[in-house]
Amino acid sequence: MTRNTNRLSMNSMDELPAFPEGWYFVASRESIVRKKLIEKTWLGEEIVAWCDEAGRVCVADAVCPHLGSYLGPAAGGRVCNGRLVCPFHGFAYDTTGQCVATPNAPAPRAAKLKVYETREILGLVFAWFGSGGRPAQWDLPDEPLTGADWCELGFRTLRFRGHPQETAENAVDFGHLRYVHDYDNVHPVGSVRVDGAYLKSCFDFKRVRRILGVKDLVYDVSAVTHIYGLGYSFVEIHEKTIDMHARLWVLPTPIDGTLIDLVLVSQVQEIRKPRRFISGLGFVPRKLRHRLMNHILLSQQKRDVLQDVVIWERKRYRTPPRLCQADGPIGKYRRYCRQFYPELQPERPGAGTVKSISPSLS
Repeated sequence: MTRNTNRLSMNSMDELPAFPEGWYFVASRESIVRKKLIEKTWLGEEIVAWCDEAGRVCVADAVCPHLGSYLGPAAGGRVCNGRLVCPFHGFAYDTTGQCVATPNAPAPRAAKLKVYETREILGLVFAWFGSGGRPAQWDLPDEPLTGADWCELGFRTLRFRGHPQETAENAVDFGHLRYVHDYDNVHPVGSVRVDGAYLKSCFDFKRVRRILGVKDLVYDVSAVTHIYGLGYSFVEIHEKTIDMHARLWVLPTPIDGTLIDLVLVSQVQEIRKPRRFISGLGFVPRKLRHRLMNHILLSQQKRDVLQDVVIWERKRYRTPPRLCQADGPIGKYRRYCRQFYPELQPERPGAGTVKSISPSLS
């Protein structure tokens, strides 16, 4: 199967290539183990993902190198003893992509799947998409500290017409937070920091929500956003009035050059002594508080994203944008994004590949 070409022409200065280079979400380990074999369209490629008996995850092209059969479960592909088995002739592949067995003859050494480099963070599986097949140019961050005081990850997935550069731009577009989402007193903390493929953005805001149509509650929030390329944003959240600590992953993944899957993943730390009662939170058993707040957080984030989707699906990328003084770091963010389109960069004689080391989240 051939990869879909970029939805947006690279000949126009006002259009972006559809598939920026970087790390993109594939699936959770839990879903791979539960389903045994996952198939999906991912950055224009048909891929499969499975896990062997030792727990190793493989993400590979869903095309058998023998005679080109589709390897996904829709065509009868299956996993047997940790090996991916082709539905056409029974060729079996291990998690390195190597064919290790056939029903009637020795396995041909030349039969090997195209395998993607993967990383895993708290059970979230990511794979590297390189422009022209380039290997990984930087790494994802280490796993954040976790433990029994953090609830299980919660998930929401939204599919819509869009581009990951547009969705990630929210981290620096402070003006839209007030105008679209009704945030109050939004102000950046420090300046946006860029270090290779890593961008850090910090801001505070307040938000008023009416509970049961009677009482207005003011949320006082600090957010620290860590961006590693255009497919991975990790937000550390501190709601000060309740003293709630939470995490939010915003994971946009292009599908076919037109649609993207935006996966929201959240986790809340146990709230032992809330500084105030919020909708009866103080009366909820302590072990359930963070689960309840995680559900509320995900629901709120989904509402925010749906407000953005109405705009994202109808907007057009413009360069150079006609910015005003209040737009802050949007220009800096767009310069940061250029590195993820190496096919648009002028070649430099003698330039080699330099791997960027991801800084710590601390």
